[in-house]
Amino acid sequence: MVYLLLASDRVLILSSEHLLPIGMALVFSVLIMHYAKSLTLKKQQFLVHVVAVLISLVVVVFHGYKMLTTTYQIQTDLPLYLCSLLGILIPIFTYFKRYWMFEILVFWIIAGTLQGVITPDISVGFPSFDYFRYWIVHLGLLFIIFYHIYIFKLKPRLKSVVKSFLALQVYIALMFLINKLLNANYCYLNKKPESASLLDYFGEWPIYIITAQLIVIPFFLLIYLPFYLANKNVKRIF
Repeated sequence: MVYLLLASDRVLILSSEHLLPIGMALVFSVLIMHYAKSLTLKKQQFLVHVVAVLISLVVVVFHGYKMLTTTYQIQTDLPLYLCSLLGILIPIFTYFKRYWMFEILVFWIIAGTLQGVITPDISVGFPSFDYFRYWIVHLGLLFIIFYHIYIFKLKPRLKSVVKSFLALQVYIALMFLINKLLNANYCYLNKKPESASLLDYFGEWPIYIITAQLIVIPFFLLIYLPFYLANKNVKRIF
């Protein structure tokens, strides 16, 4: 979840296990996008859809693996946190190619996933399945959204900030409902994490939820700022 990622207790880890996947993803992205520029529109769309399907398969297989090899708990282990959920659903965006989906995802992915890349939260490091799943999902989602920005020239509008924020409220409402049905605490909507986090500075429940929500708005506007400065007009290709 976007505001949850802002409230994480993760710290920056400048190690080879942290920097190597980022460096490899940058090289991969540059090469793929350079190659994609020479393709027809249909082939460009097919290429990014293949990447999206691979990301989704990684998440699905990972959770299937956990169900078979560990004590899988529906109260804690379901892929309902934003990055995992987006990892599963991202092929829907690349298949249907709707601009309103881009408007929502561009802020969710950059705000949430980018911070997950800068301050990774991986329980087991290299060469665990969780390690590869984590980086494939986070870096893959960023690749897809920047692919659409660079290759398809898509840009959000100011009202895209509002759409993305409202969509986030729908997601939060669904998480509240799921938490109620499962007696769970996904996205820490029922109580703060046991470990120290920025949520500790936001007050008690439900004040910390409201405070975190208010932080999301200027964060989304900050993401929108370079698009506004670069070009006020949105060029749609689908």
